[in-house]
Amino acid sequence: MNIVLINPNTTESMTMRMHEVVTPFLGDQVRLTPLTAAFGMASIEGYFDEAFVVPPMVELLKPIAGEIDGVVVGCFDDTGVDALRAMLNVPVIGICQAAMLSASMVATGFSVVTTLPRSVPVIEELALRYGMERRCRRVRAADIPVLALEEEGGDAREKIRAEVERAVAEDRCEAVILGCAGMTDLPVWLAQETGVPVIDGVVAGVKMMEALIGAGITTSKVGAYATPRKK
Repeated sequence: MNIVLINPNTTESMTMRMHEVVTPFLGDQVRLTPLTAAFGMASIEGYFDEAFVVPPMVELLKPIAGEIDGVVVGCFDDTGVDALRAMLNVPVIGICQAAMLSASMVATGFSVVTTLPRSVPVIEELALRYGMERRCRRVRAADIPVLALEEEGGDAREKIRAEVERAVAEDRCEAVILGCAGMTDLPVWLAQETGVPVIDGVVAGVKMMEALIGAGITTSKVGAYATPRKK
């Protein structure tokens, strides 16, 4: 089974970190192909950036559509997921939806810790769309740019830990979701520090994709995700 893990931004180091973290969790029959957008934005921080990153994903995936079994989009805004579901016959998973579904199965309530405050309303809208508004206790921002997660020797990790600790103390949450693909290497450490499940959507999304492919479940082509008409 060939799963594509696509990073909608142009930061190759983030793509490779996601790939490195998820690789130990892969099933024996899984080949995970990491792809990075060739143009667009170095990071995705809100609605403006999202407008530029869907076309490069389409260009990357269209030539290989017949060779892949599923796509995981490595951006917590679930950027372009609907467009790719319409374009492809195979399942497409966004890491926000995967993380929220996972959290809902291990806790009655969760909080999300993301990067910048501008991402908070985006994630709140996704929680509402996914029917998770009652389980999502709060969406919090550690107030760090996405690319700060790539910097060596910075204080991004400590800021994230502090926000996770505040979420556990103040939100009545029983699990915490990390609301950025750039945080994919932090869950084990943070779970040990806080004592609650800390969920990364990249690993959750890839493992859910394995299950969908293994069960023979494909994207519906009736209605909203029908194949686009030629124009």
